[in-house]
Amino acid sequence: MKKVSIYIAAIMMLKVVNAFSAHTGNQKDSATYFNWFNLDYEMDGIPGISTDKAYNELLGNKKSTTVVVAVIDGGIDIHHEDLKGKIWINEDEIPGNGKDDDENGFIDDVYGWNFLGAADGRNIKYENYEATRLYKKYKNRFSTADTIGLSGKDLELFSLFKKARKVHFQKYTKALNEMAMIEKFEKNYYKADSIVKSNLKKDTFSIEEIKSFNASDSREFIMAKSVLLNLSDNGFCMERLKKYKDRISVKLNYHFNTDYDPRSIVNDDPENPGDSIYGNNDVISGTSDHGTFVSGIIAGNRNNNIGMKGIANDVRIMAIRAVPDGDERDKDVANAIKYAVNNGAKIINMSFGKDFTPQKELVDEAIRYAAANDVLLIHAAGNESDNTDKNPRYPNVLNTGKEKITDNWINVGATSRELDDYFVGDFSNYGKNSVELFAPGVDVFSLQPDNKYDILDGTSFASPMVAGTAALIKSYYPEMTAAQIKDVILSSVSLSYKRQKVLLPAKVDEKKKRRTKFKKLSSTGGVLNVYNALQLCEAGILSE
Repeated sequence: MKKVSIYIAAIMMLKVVNAFSAHTGNQKDSATYFNWFNLDYEMDGIPGISTDKAYNELLGNKKSTTVVVAVIDGGIDIHHEDLKGKIWINEDEIPGNGKDDDENGFIDDVYGWNFLGAADGRNIKYENYEATRLYKKYKNRFSTADTIGLSGKDLELFSLFKKARKVHFQKYTKALNEMAMIEKFEKNYYKADSIVKSNLKKDTFSIEEIKSFNASDSREFIMAKSVLLNLSDNGFCMERLKKYKDRISVKLNYHFNTDYDPRSIVNDDPENPGDSIYGNNDVISGTSDHGTFVSGIIAGNRNNNIGMKGIANDVRIMAIRAVPDGDERDKDVANAIKYAVNNGAKIINMSFGKDFTPQKELVDEAIRYAAANDVLLIHAAGNESDNTDKNPRYPNVLNTGKEKITDNWINVGATSRELDDYFVGDFSNYGKNSVELFAPGVDVFSLQPDNKYDILDGTSFASPMVAGTAALIKSYYPEMTAAQIKDVILSSVSLSYKRQKVLLPAKVDEKKKRRTKFKKLSSTGGVLNVYNALQLCEAGILSE
């Protein structure tokens, strides 16, 4: 066992594991992070979105009307204690009678719909990434064919295939290397662990026992002791490593596995946009952690003295499942948007995204349909530490000329509670043209299934901050249109931080991080502010 090599392996492992753990739950003190995103910078010294201040000073005795917010996600625990009374119910549907009572095409859609399910109750959990699906779809057509004379649509498809193939193998190779690194690290770790146990003559031991035990005649023990102490000092946690290894296994077994295709479960034609009535009414599906967290930010009960305080107090969450563990399909996203619009949602939260969009026209059509029906869509910018002006994420509302096809869309990056170099989440995407504003998305406290709670990071959780604010505005000012609500939100961002210097988000393996002005990372240069937005609404400045 070479001490130097395991030190290097440990440092590399700690970096990737800690980056992974930031998005998948942690053991931070919930009291520190509880409700911070609702606080006000001037009053509390925390760069939140001033929700509590808005309720205390502006909403008082004002009356509200209920607003339906659709959460398109991976499932929602509709029975969570902090969402009681906050879930949309289709009053025109009789639960459990096996009939389409409201004749909307979906049987027993009482709480929403699951576009990743089968009529027999089975559900898709994992899916390929879109790059893998595209590589798999076109590899026989283009891998051996003569491509020199291609033109028109064939040339476009070939170009798409090449890009998808490159991304697929880059990410697949990275996952293979990560798994090899994990296994090598585990081998060294367990060898060191075994040596220490043998010397201590104990099956379990504490760090203190290692420190106090001396076996100066055993070079092997000295090295093993040094390795374990070094790992401990750097915050190594075997449980986190196991979660990380499990995640890499999912990537290798499902996301990048060209032999894996679960779509037959649904029994639809994924290539046929006209085949739009499919799925089941299981909106929980055993995969509801992400969607439940998102829903809590929007609608967590503010007045029940348990759990957390969401942003909007008079909303109903419509649960729509269209996002698997892997990449969502464009057809499912388009149908999910249309379902939300047709069933009365006025705000739609979309905390998902991917690298490729082979059926972008379907999603664009659905976005236009939402715009025509006065529905506002809020979308997470993504967690790739990337400039999406240069490297777009999908869905988006940009055409090939980088012009926006509609104006009912807001893209959101993530900020933290610390006004320093790390004010912008180091994972957050950004872009002067493609990201409108930022909102809290680091160390956010919200709901988890089975009446549990957690602290998570991600632009996925910045997006519902804006969705909740849009719903709050709509509930107190129901006459305002989607376009007006968007104008209010973007016109009222807090600019207190525009000169704040931040580290430009960078990937884990990037050696050098650059500093930049926060205002350069989005079109508004600001952070969501509920109080400012409601002040504008009250003044009637943008509601005429």
